[in-house]
Amino acid sequence: MARIHIAQGDITEFVGDAIVNAANNHLILGAGVAGAIRRKGGPRIQEECDRHGPIRVGEAALTGAGALPVRFVIHAAVLGDQPASLQTVRSATRAAVRLALEHNLRRVAFPLLGTGVGGLALNEVIEAMLDELQDAPDTLEITLFGYSPSDAEALRQALARRR
Repeated sequence: MARIHIAQGDITEFVGDAIVNAANNHLILGAGVAGAIRRKGGPRIQEECDRHGPIRVGEAALTGAGALPVRFVIHAAVLGDQPASLQTVRSATRAAVRLALEHNLRRVAFPLLGTGVGGLALNEVIEAMLDELQDAPDTLEITLFGYSPSDAEALRQALARRR
């Protein structure tokens, strides 16, 4: 199992190899995590997204990270041409892990996929993501970000139940 850590706050401040964006399948950086990535990372990220997109819901694409303190952004499409669901969260999480491994990334941060604009229930998303991440190799260090203190606490509790 990947080494999983929990953090609270702004994922765009993570220092590592990559952050995961809770993306739409058209890779348009709109609101939420994607909007923060656009604002802090600069226009190059959207320009690269435009060259990659659209992708299918449940897939992921890799771009540079512009001015962010990571090398890459992995855009995990949890919604767009279809609504977010626990299945799209699972597929997008797997796709993001696969891209990280293909590019030899070792330190990757994930937000809670599908809980913002996607409207999915926090605890169900946490369980779905942890289910998928448990199969990642231990060479991967994953930080799960909860934006709010209560989101981070829910992550801590769910991870503690699994250990």
